[in-house]
Amino acid sequence: MAAPVGVIGGSGFYSLLADACAVEPATPYGAPSGPLTVGSLAGRDIVFLPRHGAGHEFPPHLVPYRANLWALRALGAQQVLSLSAVGSLTPSLGVGSRVVPSQLVDRTSGRAHTYFDSPSGVGHVSFADPYCPRGRAAALSAPGAVDGGTLVVVNGPRFSSRAESLEFQARGWSVIGMTAMPEAALARELALCYTTLALVTDLDAGVVEGAGVTHGEVLTAFAANLPRLRELLVRTLEALPAAQEGCVCGGVSALPASFRARLP
Repeated sequence: MAAPVGVIGGSGFYSLLADACAVEPATPYGAPSGPLTVGSLAGRDIVFLPRHGAGHEFPPHLVPYRANLWALRALGAQQVLSLSAVGSLTPSLGVGSRVVPSQLVDRTSGRAHTYFDSPSGVGHVSFADPYCPRGRAAALSAPGAVDGGTLVVVNGPRFSSRAESLEFQARGWSVIGMTAMPEAALARELALCYTTLALVTDLDAGVVEGAGVTHGEVLTAFAANLPRLRELLVRTLEALPAAQEGCVCGGVSALPASFRARLP
């Protein structure tokens, strides 16, 4: 049972899959967030993983990121599309915008950020460009998709203070989220292509006056705009190259031989 495209997102995407079958692969890093589902969408075989669990039981700082990415690779994924809710740091990206980031800034802490923390060899992967160029090109070919610039990833689960939000704006960053790291880095260590498809659900605390964003507002905005994110996913799948071969993300040969021997 193999699916070359992995999709990470919320449980609301289960219903999109045809011929769905649940799978629970074991990994050296424990259980993934929840059962994975192999099925088809937009004519592509995909494996879907609920990032926060089937019941949304994992907050951003406790998501088992290493197990999740390992499980996707174990089921044959070579390309990964990550669906995320984000806050906007600029009024030009309003609620409902569908954003494809080009860069990452990591402001998280306390998360397991690498697979290279055991006697499996030391690895130093290139991360200058965190996202897959082919995946981004496929996503940006969809009508209404916006090149979103830089995504800053904070630890959560709290939202930003107004001062933090203003700092992020001053640095020229575009959107803010809580889950893209270490997901993106772990994907690169497994030689997976990784692309974020983000939906703006709120304006961060420093963008507008007022009390700031609430979790309820985020959930409401996400539900209201979910069809737009689904459409972006389908359009991206339709445009995504059929194989990873030749992509700059798939540099397995650059990984330590002892680590390559462990890869599923």
